[in-house]
Amino acid sequence: MAKGEGTGEKSKLYALKPIVERWPAIKKPKGHVHFRQKILWTAACLILYYILTEVLLYGVSPEQLDIFSGYRAIIAGASGSVMHLGIGPIVTGSIIMQLFVGAKIIKLDLQNEEDKALYQGVQKVVIMVMILVEAIPQVFGYLSPSDSLISSLGTTGARSVIIAQLFMGGFIVFWMDELISKWGIGSGVSLFIAAGVSQAIITGTFNWLPQGEGALSISNPPAGTIPKTFYMVNQMSLGDLVGGGFERIFISPPNPIIALIGTAIIFLVVVYAESSRVELPLTHARVRGARGRYPLRLLYASNIPVILMSALLANVNMFALLFYTRLSNIPVLGGAWWVGKFPAGSTQPVAGAAWYLNGPQGLYSWLFPMIDPKYSQYLSGHDPWQMVVRILVYSTIFIIGAIFFGKFWIETTNMGPEAVARQIESSGMQIPGFRRDPRILKKVLYRYIPALTVLSSVMVAALAIFADLIGTVGNTSGTGVLLTVGIVIRLYEQIAREQAMEMHPVLRKFLGVE
Repeated sequence: MAKGEGTGEKSKLYALKPIVERWPAIKKPKGHVHFRQKILWTAACLILYYILTEVLLYGVSPEQLDIFSGYRAIIAGASGSVMHLGIGPIVTGSIIMQLFVGAKIIKLDLQNEEDKALYQGVQKVVIMVMILVEAIPQVFGYLSPSDSLISSLGTTGARSVIIAQLFMGGFIVFWMDELISKWGIGSGVSLFIAAGVSQAIITGTFNWLPQGEGALSISNPPAGTIPKTFYMVNQMSLGDLVGGGFERIFISPPNPIIALIGTAIIFLVVVYAESSRVELPLTHARVRGARGRYPLRLLYASNIPVILMSALLANVNMFALLFYTRLSNIPVLGGAWWVGKFPAGSTQPVAGAAWYLNGPQGLYSWLFPMIDPKYSQYLSGHDPWQMVVRILVYSTIFIIGAIFFGKFWIETTNMGPEAVARQIESSGMQIPGFRRDPRILKKVLYRYIPALTVLSSVMVAALAIFADLIGTVGNTSGTGVLLTVGIVIRLYEQIAREQAMEMHPVLRKFLGVE
């Protein structure tokens, strides 16, 4: 019987078990799913995702404001489309459950199979609730209904139509994520992030269309980094280049060369870090001469801590914007500048706690304003020392949050020392020089896994912050580029592992698939 931790009683969350058991879900495959079938399911969901990002919401006013504009790379959705909410509700629901269990508000032992199944089931319910929580505020001044829709259905009916579309889009994303995790390869959340960021990077690098409306000109060059550079070099004289042209090419947004360089640096660093690992030697207890190695990645917690922390900050920014612009009548928090101050028509804070919890994007937004008064508009009325404090506060909170989410993620995904020890023991392997005892194996793993979890969380968070400060092409944010590189590498390795298991079925038992 599953007991509440330290109480000897079942968690009160078991009152929701009848709902969880009847909640619709994608069934797990009963047997082995062939590699081709996994590829087909994954590709089908990816194609459907791209199609839905092009399907615009019906009845939305042209004057719309995107609450998540600064976090599109993490939310993995397209503004104004059916995929407007993206993976936001899924990640937010996961964050809420992790915070509640981590703070012991919900007393569940995730090492217990029954408690873990309840945790995962309740998380699905929370995700459905979060789809509504994130969809409803959108229609109050951000995705407002058009005049024609209001005249046909009334204000309440028009808003309901838009909320229904947002809910359906969030529901489809949730189903696709679950379908990929059970019948496909990898994670739907990660795949959609990589898809959106990859599209933005390619567009930001090679887009030959003008930055604004009208024909191509020196004042309206191509938006992509490479076409912009060639166009301006060919069209401007040497005097024009020296007099401000090089500054526009290398520094000024959108998509300056320094952003492309920053993207390349992050790509190389992440590829190197992903290939680094600690390998534990293993021998088979019964088959003499059978040896192997169990790899423990340097980035053991993967990119999950950054995804969760970035999504948390996106929600903080959203609610700060709501309090300042739409919930100004609420005592203490409503309209308070110290919570977050937002200029009219903007979703980017210029003061308050929200400003300190939003990291700068690109050198032109923080370094150059501290050096050259010409860029002072990016300081939003702050002194240079306040920008330094902002970077320190943002970095500290981001890294600490990543460590917390990293440690909890390892424990909930069977990657902790106990789970890995059971996995190695069930395969008949042991560490040479030690007795075949799960307690000893667990003790050895405790030397590595907790330290690697903290180290990898800090490294990934620090890389994301560094990438944001340098800037990236396509306005994807450094965090988005970092996540995408890691996701693509992991996806490649998972595909290779699936192919290996298809050729050598005995590997499935060792890897815990069967």
